[in-house]
Amino acid sequence: MSVKNYILAIESSCDDTGAAIICENEIISNVVASQKIHELYGGVVPELASRAHQQNIVPVVDQALKQANITKENLKAIAYTRGPGLMGSLLVGGSFAKSFSQSLNIPLIEVNHMQAHILANFIEDANDEKPTFPFLCLTVSGGHTQIVKINDYFDMEILGETIDDAAGEAFDKAGKILNLPYPAGPIIDQKSKIGNPKKFKFAKPRVDGLNFSFSGFKTSVLYFIQKEVKINPNFIEENIDDLCASIQHTIVNILMEKVKKATEETGINQIAIAGGVSANSEIRQRLKEGKTTFGWKTFIPKFAYTTDNAAMIAMVGSLKYDREIFTENTAKSVAKYHI
Repeated sequence: MSVKNYILAIESSCDDTGAAIICENEIISNVVASQKIHELYGGVVPELASRAHQQNIVPVVDQALKQANITKENLKAIAYTRGPGLMGSLLVGGSFAKSFSQSLNIPLIEVNHMQAHILANFIEDANDEKPTFPFLCLTVSGGHTQIVKINDYFDMEILGETIDDAAGEAFDKAGKILNLPYPAGPIIDQKSKIGNPKKFKFAKPRVDGLNFSFSGFKTSVLYFIQKEVKINPNFIEENIDDLCASIQHTIVNILMEKVKKATEETGINQIAIAGGVSANSEIRQRLKEGKTTFGWKTFIPKFAYTTDNAAMIAMVGSLKYDREIFTENTAKSVAKYHI
């Protein structure tokens, strides 16, 4: 009977505390504790996030082990998010992972959070089919918007990225202008389904190459709303669905135009998506349409593997474990950690 290589993964880059168990690329358990307190402040408060991680991490890890029906003695390694992210949050997960691995005398594996988002596409049940190298990945989250060329599991090249706000920030800041609660992205997505995406026009900043910009778009939304509300104080309430649909359509257009440009420049027609904003229904639909319109082969992982989660950290941990890429206990967490 062969010994199974169970790996525990810990994710604590922002405001979700996650723990997962992986074995041979199959996720056995995936537990996430979300922090609702940030909704009161309209965004993540770093100090509150790190305190909540301290409260959640032991119960979350315990639950992951129980759901996997194993004990800590069955673990062969521990993977954790080293960065990028909020430093206080990263320190909680990193300190726990280091202490736990040392007490069990098993290897420690550091993981780049953004690489993990991309490599989530290789989790056993993430997609019906896995991408082959090379492929492009549109990585969209609250803090990052990138087009990345993936040559191999750990050979990635950023072809373009945002020069200011990320797509997730654009959704949330537009939502704040519309007086929507945080996080606004999912609410805008929901309301867009019954709105007219062509009712209102917003600026699409022109940026050279494959880079993105969303600050000009955000400003155009702000000025437009301020002007209309002066004329009609009830403008937002009377047009909320069409506003959400038009805002979302503009953001997605900005993203898709750059993806199309990237495929033309590289000749690569395999497109994957990753990151929390990739859960957006219009992004997913437009990528699916790209199969017919542009001949793309697209890879869209299930929702559970797009938002911040420990399963994606576990996937990288499994790949590194197989290659014996381990980490010293002295490795420091890093708020900015490039692919």
